[in-house]
Amino acid sequence: MQPYELDHARHDAVHCLAPGLFRALKRGERRTAKLDVVYQIGPDQKIEFSGPEPLGADDLRVLQGLVALGGPEGKILTATPKKSTGIVLRQLLELRWGATSEDAIVVEASYRRLAKEIGYSQIDCIKPIKVCIERLWKVSVIVQYGNQRRGFRLLADYRSDSATQGFHIALNPLLADSIFGRQRHIRISMAEVRALKGETARLIHQRLCGWINPGSSRTVQLSTLCEYVFPTKASASTTRKRLSRIRLSLKELRAIGWTITEYSKGRFEILRPHINSHTPHTNCHKVRVNSHTQNAGSSVLSSDSGTSTDLI
Repeated sequence: MQPYELDHARHDAVHCLAPGLFRALKRGERRTAKLDVVYQIGPDQKIEFSGPEPLGADDLRVLQGLVALGGPEGKILTATPKKSTGIVLRQLLELRWGATSEDAIVVEASYRRLAKEIGYSQIDCIKPIKVCIERLWKVSVIVQYGNQRRGFRLLADYRSDSATQGFHIALNPLLADSIFGRQRHIRISMAEVRALKGETARLIHQRLCGWINPGSSRTVQLSTLCEYVFPTKASASTTRKRLSRIRLSLKELRAIGWTITEYSKGRFEILRPHINSHTPHTNCHKVRVNSHTQNAGSSVLSSDSGTSTDLI
C-alpha cells in the first residue's frame, strides 16, 4: 500500500469548537434526536447548525478527511462556475443571503482513498463513509454577524463516477476560508487522526486541537472534558461511567504523544505536541478576499494549504 499523503487538516475553528456539534451518541439515538446547535461567539455573532440527525465521531472523522483533502487538491468554486459539476454543486450547497457570492471549495477523490487517509482498517468498506457524507449534507448552517446573514449546507455531494467510486464534494464557505488561509484555522495532524481508535478520544482530540496551540499546554477539569463529549445531563451513575470513558480517552492521547498530567484529583494539565511537519504542498493558490472577510476585519494570510488555482 502507498504511504499516506495527507499530513494535516486546516479546519475551521467554528466546526471544531461549537458545543454539541459532534458528540457521543447512544445506540439508536439518531432515530429519535435531531441536530440543533447554536454557537454564540460574541454579542453580535452566532452560528446555528440544524439537521434531522445528530452528528457523531464517525461524521467528525469523515469531515476531517475531506477538509484535509481540500488543502493540496481542492478547487475553488466561485459564484459563477463554468462547468456543469460546479453549477450543480453550488445549487446543492443552497447558498443564501450574503453567502451567494462567496467561494466554496471542491474536493474530488475516491471513497477508498478517503477511507485510507482517515485510518479505516477496511478501506474497501465505503458504505459508512457514504452515510456520513449524506448526513453532513443534511446539515444547514446559518451565520449571523451583526445585521449580516449567510446560509448554506455544511457540504454538498455530487457523485459523478460510480465506476471508480469517485465523488465531487463542495465544502461550505466557512471551511473554504480556513483552507484558503483567510481566517483563523485549526491545524489537526492526520497522523494523530489515523492513530486514534476510540470515538470519545476522537471527539476530545478535535476539541483540544481547537483549544490548545501546538507546543502549548492548558489546564482543564475532567468534568469539563466530559461536557465536551456528553453535553446532556445524566444521573450520578451514568456520569461516573462517562468520566471513566474520558480517562480512557486521555490514555489514548498520551499514546500518540500528548503529555497529560493529573496534578490534583480530576484536574489535568494537557500539553499538545509540537507539529514538526510544516512542509507546504507543491501547489499554491492566490487568496481572494470576499466581502464578508473584509467586513469582519479578518486579515488574509499567505497560505501554505496548497489549494489549486483551478476553478470548477
